[in-house]
Amino acid sequence: MPGPKLFEPIAIGGLALRNRIVIAPMCQYSAVDGAMTDWHLIHLGQLALSGAGLLTIEASAVLPEGRISYGDVGLWNDATEAALAGVIASIRRHSDMPIAIQLSHAGRKASTDLPWHGGKQIAPSAPNGWQTEAPSAAAFAEGENPPLALDRDGLARIRDAFAASATRAARLGIDLVQLHAAHGYLLHQFLSPLSNHRDDDYGGSLENRLRFPLEVFDAVRAAFPADKPVTMRVSGTDWVEGGWDVDGTIAFAQALEARGCAAIHVSSGGLDPRQAIPVGPNYQVPLARAVKQAVTIPVVAVGLITEFEQAEAIIGTGDADMIALARTILYDPRWPWHAAAHLGARVAAPNQYLRSQPRQHSRLFDLPQ
Repeated sequence: MPGPKLFEPIAIGGLALRNRIVIAPMCQYSAVDGAMTDWHLIHLGQLALSGAGLLTIEASAVLPEGRISYGDVGLWNDATEAALAGVIASIRRHSDMPIAIQLSHAGRKASTDLPWHGGKQIAPSAPNGWQTEAPSAAAFAEGENPPLALDRDGLARIRDAFAASATRAARLGIDLVQLHAAHGYLLHQFLSPLSNHRDDDYGGSLENRLRFPLEVFDAVRAAFPADKPVTMRVSGTDWVEGGWDVDGTIAFAQALEARGCAAIHVSSGGLDPRQAIPVGPNYQVPLARAVKQAVTIPVVAVGLITEFEQAEAIIGTGDADMIALARTILYDPRWPWHAAAHLGARVAAPNQYLRSQPRQHSRLFDLPQ
């Protein structure tokens, strides 16, 4: 009998993964001046022992003003690089799971408070606040301080910062770089006509709105080692009439594939407070399916994937090549173990935990590290 599709190996570019389970980037809002702390070692360390195929480090800002909040991780200078290096070195001593990083700039959604403090925008004049930047001088929500519209020099500065962070990621031995063009952050802001009101070469037509995100991708692809993959996370739709939609996402994905993008991770929403999201199990899978039908590179589905059979069906029916877990794996850091036991697959576990193998799943950990 063939084994479950969820636990079949797959390659992203030249990067081999043991299975189709991706740990999505999840912001922890626990950094100090962009530098990781012990919390990140605890958080990422436990996930690196989960048996998933790939661990993705949270959205890491390429510039200080690109952070969502003052607690965000960054990778823009030697101090942030050194902090991340220490965490990665500790993880590598105990896990050989491939490690990715998501590089990001929050644009007009930057300068916010921590989520458990309400997550509201912090004014530029207030402690822990700063002036935001975006494609156009349009605030995310009514009453917020509007961003400054980026000029050509500003675009070049941010593009070069993405490339510089990719160079730092390469020095750290990171296996894959993902660019964040989803959830209403800067690259998504350029894509959507709801946030991009420019009248130059970077606004207006779909071709123009794709231009800056593609320039950033090209710069990062040139800066990161050619034998390591660069991928993109996208929002498949804004869930707002007249906004970014699946047709634009497909065009973007095809343009990225032509430039050497190794995979597309399809999420949705985050750009506009008016979004009307039909939240429920698999609610974003149709977006991934539409992209998968239009490209040949691997596609990752995400969003309220919680059940083992549900995940297996997404892969088995060809809706996506991989599934990504975020809140689900925070709640159950051993989800891949439990999925493997349920589906009759095998999963890697550290030697120190081999004694925990349940008697009824006597071959669960029968997979070399």
